[in-house]
Amino acid sequence: MTKTELNKYREILETKQAELAQVLRNRDAITIEKSPDALDEVQNAAERELAIRNLDRESNLLRNVRAALHRMNEGMFGVCLHCEEDISPKRLNAVPWAPYCIACQETADRSQEEGTESFDDLLVNAA
Repeated sequence: MTKTELNKYREILETKQAELAQVLRNRDAITIEKSPDALDEVQNAAERELAIRNLDRESNLLRNVRAALHRMNEGMFGVCLHCEEDISPKRLNAVPWAPYCIACQETADRSQEEGTESFDDLLVNAA
């Protein structure tokens, strides 16, 4: 990967990191509000649960972005963490924080959906 490409990805990742950090600072949506009406309580609880799931998703994404920046600093950016093959530029353009190539990511996704084997076991068996 050329230095220009790395700088492009670094800029994208740093921008995404700043954006996510800003979003995660705002936690007003998860405050618990009491209401005299039981239906309002249920509605507030549902909205709070959705906000918590969104915060969790954003937090995971922020961890992935920071991990990608760390891999970039270590000289391992763009290399699959499992099979150590280069991640396709098309995939990196779509998901710059991707830690796995398409094949390993599909294996990880299947593992998560089925919940039968751990991801590491599936990757070892697939290799």
